[in-house]
Amino acid sequence: MAFKVIFPQADEEVTLKQETDAFRTSPVYEKTYQTESETKGIQVIIQEAAESEKQNQERRKPFSCVICEKRFALKSAFNVHMRTHTGEKLFTCETCGKCFLFKSAFNDHMTTHTSEKPFRCETCGKGFSLKKYLNKHKTIHTDEKPFSCVTCGKCFAFKSAFDAHMRTHTGEKPFSCETCGKCFSQKQYLTKHMTIHTGEKPFSCVTCGKSFSRKRDLTRHMVIHSGEKPFSCVNCGKGFNQKQNLTLHMMNHNGDKPLSCGNCGKSFSRKHDLTQHMLIHTGEKPFPCVFCGKGFRHKVSLIQHIRRHR
Repeated sequence: MAFKVIFPQADEEVTLKQETDAFRTSPVYEKTYQTESETKGIQVIIQEAAESEKQNQERRKPFSCVICEKRFALKSAFNVHMRTHTGEKLFTCETCGKCFLFKSAFNDHMTTHTSEKPFRCETCGKGFSLKKYLNKHKTIHTDEKPFSCVTCGKCFAFKSAFDAHMRTHTGEKPFSCETCGKCFSQKQYLTKHMTIHTGEKPFSCVTCGKSFSRKRDLTRHMVIHSGEKPFSCVNCGKGFNQKQNLTLHMMNHNGDKPLSCGNCGKSFSRKHDLTQHMLIHTGEKPFPCVFCGKGFRHKVSLIQHIRRHR
């Protein structure tokens, strides 16, 4: 008599083993395991490379700034950099006393005193002391104006001119006088204003030697010597050497007297006339005679009085 032995779990065990082996050799499982391992290896490599580069940089650039941590290969460059933090200016102009942080800026400044202009425009022949000024000038001939105002649409060739123009819309005046606190929209206006406090008058008349703090004042003064009167009255034909004198003259024809005395209400067309009139109310006599001490309200009266002494 034969017996047939059946193992009901054999097929299940074989199937389970096949599924387990398939899972272990699955691409997903293998990829995940390799990616994590590679990531750790890459991080180690990057860290070692960074440390190696840092050591190489310290060898190549041994001078390190303690303030901004910037490194330099040469001590001279390091010393120049440190002056940007300390504000020290070693280069002083013996002519005007202006100080500079860098020697290159000092050399550029010295050309303003020597009047040397080695850079010339090929189109018009105009000379410039610095190459950057020549490059800016060239845009005049090309009509290139890349800076456009979004408010009024006006275009500019130079960014500095564009920035100055934008302040006319914003009303910003970033340049202030340390003496009186008056503010200006452009640095050049502040520079001209400072001559009021310093008393500096660099513009002198070659004819009489009179000095002025502003170039335009000298230009107006020179008309006195030339006798030129370019501003003429359309009503009477009278000529004037300055536009403001013509404007005041026109008030006489128009009968315009915008300046009034606060005491008696009398009106004047010129501020000078109002100032002289105010002396009547104050009793002030600012012009004394050096011979007898008598005082006068008007300078012309003093001159007539001195003639009597002589």
